[in-house]
Amino acid sequence: MSQEYLSIAIWEPLAGMESASLATMRELNLIVSSKGYGRDLLYRGGDSHYLLLRYWNSEQARSSAQEDPEILRCWARLGNEIKILKVYEKLEEVGV
Repeated sequence: MSQEYLSIAIWEPLAGMESASLATMRELNLIVSSKGYGRDLLYRGGDSHYLLLRYWNSEQARSSAQEDPEILRCWARLGNEIKILKVYEKLEEVGV
């Protein structure tokens, strides 16, 4: 059974920061995937909201990512580019 689980962040770019925020998200996605932490999917909902779906490979991967200097730099930059509306830290699949 996989240890993978899902985190979701719902956000919107600050005024004039849409291009910059998307570039930072692309960079963040590249780091997450290249270091084996997980995989990201980004969706746009409506006119201004984005949903970042991150499938973490494991809790250990998530813990390592939270201490990774490259990822921390991206999140610091995003602090000036986006407004976080809602975060779901850990969602687990429910079999139906």
